Order: sequence, then C-alpha cells, then structure tokens
Amino acid sequence: MELTIEYEQEIDGRWLADIPALPGVLVYGDSLPEAMIKAEILALRVLAERLEQGEHQPQPIHITFTAAA
Repeated sequence: MELTIEYEQEIDGRWLADIPALPGVLVYGDSLPEAMIKAEILALRVLAERLEQGEHQPQPIHITFTAAA
C-alpha cells in the first residue's frame, strides 16, 4: 500500500495535509512538519481501526509526501 500525503499552505498561514486514499484523513498544522506528522498519525490510526474491524488486510505501507497543485 502506498499512501501519499498532499499538502498546501492556506492563506492564513496554516498547513493542510491530507491523504486522498484514506477518506477523512485531513489535518491542519501550524507548520508543514506538524501537519505531516498529524496526517501520518491519523492515517495509521485509521488503518489500525480498519484492521481491527476486519475491513482491511495487512499490507506493507509506504508513505510519500507531495505538494498540492
């Protein structure tokens, strides 16, 4: 499984990071590193929940970062 974190800076200076492959994984941070960390943490929580509920099969995970267009 390859997950890409897309990020962009909002007009107010906050950073938005989301993972399109995982609906609901969308976070804000005061800095780019903070937003990326929050997105990765939330993605792992979502995947763990899916595994616990039997909705997802275990797979190797690779996470990349991409600037939003």
